[in-house]
Amino acid sequence: MALEQTIQEAIKEAMKAKDTVAMNAVRAIKGEILLFKTSEGGSKEVTDGDILKMIQKLVKQRKEAAGQYVAAGRQELADNELAEAAVMEKYLPRQLSEAEVEAKVKEIIAQVGATSIKDMGKVMGAANKALAGLSDGRTISTVVKKLLS
Repeated sequence: MALEQTIQEAIKEAMKAKDTVAMNAVRAIKGEILLFKTSEGGSKEVTDGDILKMIQKLVKQRKEAAGQYVAAGRQELADNELAEAAVMEKYLPRQLSEAEVEAKVKEIIAQVGATSIKDMGKVMGAANKALAGLSDGRTISTVVKKLLS
């Protein structure tokens, strides 16, 4: 619950500072948390891990939208999306480099006893749990494929 309270405090601070970019970014995170809590089948308790996944998703959405705005020639909208993504990234832990992910995945492969690409599902399940919030799924998947091939 500590991260959820941090988000709530950040909303107050952004409102006091009249920082609209930060306020919109943090409100988007709060909105995702509320959707998660009230969704059918969603648990009423939100863990920090759940919130980190939500923030990662929102950052990814902002960056993809910025790319589309740039392609459409709307740089001012792209700048706004990237600014919101930067605010959201403050709440994420430092992302691991590909070399660090590779080292962790090697450990996981040894623990699971994987030997071929057929074991990718087992490795991905363990890797996603171990590296939650520290790396995105695409990077993890790429490293696992490379190491098991």
